[in-house]
Amino acid sequence: MEASERVTVRWWRWRRNALKRRVDVVEAWIVLAGWVLALLGGLIAGLLAAGTVEQAVERQRAESSQVRATVVEDAPGPSPAREASDHRVWGKVRWTAPDGSTHREEARVPARAPAGSTLSVWVNRSGDLTSAPVSGGEAWLHTAMGGALAGFFTGAAVLGATWLTRLGLDRRRMSQWDAEWERIDTRRGWKTG
Repeated sequence: MEASERVTVRWWRWRRNALKRRVDVVEAWIVLAGWVLALLGGLIAGLLAAGTVEQAVERQRAESSQVRATVVEDAPGPSPAREASDHRVWGKVRWTAPDGSTHREEARVPARAPAGSTLSVWVNRSGDLTSAPVSGGEAWLHTAMGGALAGFFTGAAVLGATWLTRLGLDRRRMSQWDAEWERIDTRRGWKTG
């Protein structure tokens, strides 16, 4: 006994075929356009997102500067829960901003730092405390991940829309088949189901 072989006809929607319907050709073009748009749209969205993230990182670097701050009061010791992992605590510091104004606020300082000791803090253009700008490696990671995620989600959205369109075309194809079977049944006086 022979095992039945399954014959796959590739590109059947693009070839001449008496059984091919117009909706099959439309579906083939929609699928092709969906894949092309998903790839190109994903690439363009990824590049735009990566550029935007890179500009944000550069803007953060341009707007931040490092200044010397002086501890105003003796800093407390580390809490028992954090003693093993983190040796920085909140302490009051004073610094002079790039515009010459003096600021006083709480910042992360080494545990038990004596009053009068100095440390470096990051400030923005208005002289307020801010986080340190991201390093070169972190900037590259943010740029790459932002671009990859934007590209992936854009491509996925286009392919999802293509899939939904194909579902609609399948429904239309099935309703056309039902109508044709009904017409064949009634013409010959048969009822198949």
